[in-house]
Amino acid sequence: MGIKIIADSSCDLTKEMKEEMNIEIAPLTLQLEDKKYVDDEKLDVKAYIKDMKKCKNPPKSACPSPEEFMKRYEGNDNIFVVTLSSALSGTYNSAILAKNMFLDEVGDKFIHVFDSFSASIGETLVSLRIHELAKINIEEAEIIKKVNKYIKEMKTFFLLENLEHLAKAGRLNPIIAKIASVLSIKPIMGSTDEGTIRLVQKVRGYKKAFNKFIDIIGEEGKNLEEKVLGIAHCNCLDRALKFKEEILKRYKFKDIIIVEMGGLSSTYADEGGLVIAF
Repeated sequence: MGIKIIADSSCDLTKEMKEEMNIEIAPLTLQLEDKKYVDDEKLDVKAYIKDMKKCKNPPKSACPSPEEFMKRYEGNDNIFVVTLSSALSGTYNSAILAKNMFLDEVGDKFIHVFDSFSASIGETLVSLRIHELAKINIEEAEIIKKVNKYIKEMKTFFLLENLEHLAKAGRLNPIIAKIASVLSIKPIMGSTDEGTIRLVQKVRGYKKAFNKFIDIIGEEGKNLEEKVLGIAHCNCLDRALKFKEEILKRYKFKDIIIVEMGGLSSTYADEGGLVIAF
């Protein structure tokens, strides 16, 4: 019996990754003022970012309904689900509710839901890890064990050019965002063990912050030669490529992947933002 991976649309993927992993995405819904957007492959992310810049009120997002997950649970494949951190979104709870409802209807079927305790490229790496293990015919119970260990050890950090939309979305105090803008302070944020967001470092000026972003990998990472570094960017491929170039000078990762953010990640990271995980 085969396996199927399902993720929510915070899982940022390239077209090639989607095809290789045969992954299905349950999209979140985004809202700017009275206009709603489905965060799927049809969304024009660049146009959405432009619309977001014109929006005076905070952008909103809604997690996929249990029904969105249930219809993706159908079929004969064993199911692995990867979601946004449960501390940041209701997506994990929706996927769990869908699992319980589905099993009540169909009886016995393997469905396991992973809380990534991360977002964006963190979700991507978790999904890739499941795919890699399934390819070499690891048993489902062992996949769960190994992926839980991977999630526990994974680090996620982000560096944002603009804090306006993070503040608008209620993830940051608007006063702090305003002060940071005036003083050109670029905070480097990271995930916690509980899947929430922590302030890692406050740096004045983007160039210094960019360099510090590179330093943090060495300060907080270990056994990097065994790990994949994921880089997600919001409409700033040149910046992501420059970051990769500098990383290659200093660290020996097993591999480095770059993806463009989808709608949800772009809502919080905003144009120019970078999210990394390893």
